Amino acid sequence: MPYTPILATLAYVMSPDGRQVLMIHRNRRPGDLHLGKYNGLGGKLDADEDVVAGLRRELREEANLECEELVLRGTVSWPGFGKNGEDWFAFVFRIDRWSGEPRTDNPEGTLEWVDVNRLPELPLWEGDRHFLPLVFERTERQFHGVMPYRDGKPVGWEYSAI
Repeated sequence: MPYTPILATLAYVMSPDGRQVLMIHRNRRPGDLHLGKYNGLGGKLDADEDVVAGLRRELREEANLECEELVLRGTVSWPGFGKNGEDWFAFVFRIDRWSGEPRTDNPEGTLEWVDVNRLPELPLWEGDRHFLPLVFERTERQFHGVMPYRDGKPVGWEYSAI
């Protein structure tokens, strides 16, 4: 069976001092696969946009922000992640510089600045705990991983760093 994932972006917007990250607490839409969890910003790519254009659109829509400096930290493939077992593939970015006044909420939930070192205390996707430390590393090395999901839970995590 061919691998035909849903393509997406996932961004972690840093505060100017680099100590906090803007997270969305998905607490608005009943039936949301992410309900109750904290997540980075982003979403599905549209057919007519490249990955950076999609990321910029999502950040405008979700947070009212314009990217000025973005760093591709890596990619994650999530076979079986979706609500109906769909495969997802995300380009994971760290946004180190931006402009605009961040929203405090949007239709998906509340946006909150969170201390990076507090992230493990939050209700996150279980699998996020594996790759989030790689997002915040101050290195030029990228990670490219695969995290299969079954029944809403990760069943593995492997990555290469280049």
